[in-house]
Parts: sequence; structure tokens; C-alpha cells
Amino acid sequence: MSESSIAIDIRQLNKWFGQHHVLRDVDLQVRAGERVVVLGPSGSGKSTLIRCVNGLETFEEGELVVCGRPVDARGRRGRSERQVTGMVFQSFNLFPHLTVLDNCTLAPVHVARRPRAEAEAEAMALLERVRIADQARKFPAQLSGGQQQRAAIARALAMRPEVMLFDEPTSALDPEMVGEVLDVMTGLADTGMTMVVVTHEMGFARDVADRVVFMDQGEVVEMADPEAFFTAPREPRARAFVGRIRA
Repeated sequence: MSESSIAIDIRQLNKWFGQHHVLRDVDLQVRAGERVVVLGPSGSGKSTLIRCVNGLETFEEGELVVCGRPVDARGRRGRSERQVTGMVFQSFNLFPHLTVLDNCTLAPVHVARRPRAEAEAEAMALLERVRIADQARKFPAQLSGGQQQRAAIARALAMRPEVMLFDEPTSALDPEMVGEVLDVMTGLADTGMTMVVVTHEMGFARDVADRVVFMDQGEVVEMADPEAFFTAPREPRARAFVGRIRA
């Protein structure tokens, strides 16, 4: 993997919460355009890892470079660095007092300093892309959970990120709404966007991921293509995990 093709470069990353060693010597390189799904049991460090990538968590040791820009260990990032990554969370985190359209234009106008008309036109195109353009003038509370999460995806894309991070984006949704969000994410993957997705949706991992990263107890235990991981995982902890989801 050439250095120019690496979108995310994580080397010997360590993080503690007090005495709890949350991330242990994590090494992971993600190529530009690659779709990586991070799997593992609860508490394995998956969400903490991508929050470090997005500068939302500090870390104590290691190096982290995103699209050629180093991420400060204390989480400090300049404006240009913050715009490199877009992140979608478990909870939608939309501003409840703003319409869907205003949620999508707030950062482009006030952070990226784009003209409002340009930001609104691009936001409407993104809302059309995630199939909720007809909801643009509504407030988040007037939308279903699936629609709110699709609005959150559009909001993240409105900043034109080079990398998209997803932290359990369907975990807060009712089962009947999961598919509509996964469909949007699959469509985004098809455009060639670099994506790192923390999820328990095994079907998405099988069908969309270029590579599965399995974490346990803060460590990257195994990395493999989806077919190899789900049919013949090498490491005992990965085999136990796959065995549980098959049961």
C-alpha cells in the first residue's frame, strides 16, 4: 500500500480511560476509496477508535494521520482538518430547533464560509440523494428515526469530507427503519467514498465491506476480506465471535 493511497494511517495507537486500557497498540491503514467495517463485541474499543480518528477523543501514545494531516494526540484540530472527516453517530445529533435544510447548511455557511444559496442548493441535492428532499422544511422531531439518520448523513456530506465515519448508525433505529439507512450507506459506498463503519449489521459487512477489522479488548485481532472472515476466521477470538452470530 503506497503512502499516497492511504487515507487513514494509525500506528501503535494507545488510549486509556483512567486505569482502563481502551486501545492497545492499534495499527490500521485504510486506503482511499476503501470500505472498512469494524466488528467486535461491546466494549472492544471500536467506537473509541473512530472517535480518535475524528478528533473527538484524545489518545496517549501513537500516531494518527488522516488524508495527510496529523491528528493531535490531545484532539486539537484546525478547521481544515475537521473538514476532512464526516461522522454519523448512533444518536442523530440534529439541532432540534433547526429545519432539516438548516441543519445541513449551518456548517457549510458558518464554518466553510460558502454562500448561503450555494450551500442550500448542495444541501437539497444531498437530501434528494438520501431520499428525503420532501422533508427539508421540517424539524427533526417531525421525522421518523430513519429519516433523521438520513438527514444526519446528508449533513455530514454537506461539508464535502474525504472520509466518512459511521458509529453504529442503525443501533438506535426500529428494525423496519434499518434497511433504508443501510441502502443510503450502500449507495454512498458505490460512489467510492472512503468509509469506516462500526456496526453490528453483518449483512452490510458481508455485502459492502472491502475488509473486515475485528477488535476485542482494545486490540485489532484479525483483518480479512468479508468472505474469509465469515467463513474461516483465523484467530480463536474471531472464531468465537463468528460462532455466536451464526448461532
